[in-house]
Amino acid sequence: MEYYANKMNDSKTNKSLDRFDRQLLEILQHEGRISNQALAARVNLSPSPCLRRVRALEAAGLITGYRATVDDKKLGYGIHVVLMIRMDEHTPERFAEFEQQIEKLPEVQECLLITGQEAEYLLRISAIDIDDYQRLLLQHITRIPGVSGVHSSFVLRHVLKDRVLEPRFD
Repeated sequence: MEYYANKMNDSKTNKSLDRFDRQLLEILQHEGRISNQALAARVNLSPSPCLRRVRALEAAGLITGYRATVDDKKLGYGIHVVLMIRMDEHTPERFAEFEQQIEKLPEVQECLLITGQEAEYLLRISAIDIDDYQRLLLQHITRIPGVSGVHSSFVLRHVLKDRVLEPRFD
């Protein structure tokens, strides 16, 4: 399994972003449902060139999708957990098997392969309550082949969430 994917294709890199592209990226990260007409007006472009630029940013992989932000509590998720996972073997096959199993668990919101800790993976999990989390942990996660240890930390509150990214240059 390939762990390091190319973030952008060669048609448009972050070094070729001009001020219009940067403005488009910033606005769309805040307001993904903005109409092309309104977006064009905000960046002082006519609608056709604005749409061409947005489509080019999408084609280059700089814009990877659009989504609605939902209220997790109103959906019934009362707790959030950061779970550190230790693996028994450090092989691509073991990691691939673990990742395939984790992708099947909808409560796992994010899975990061990490370094510099006593764990190989960091999972961000949403659960209904502590019983729901215990079920997920004991009946699913700890039963995945290769999982040799877990450490749970419960989130008290979100300090920063879904922060807008600005293009960076070398």
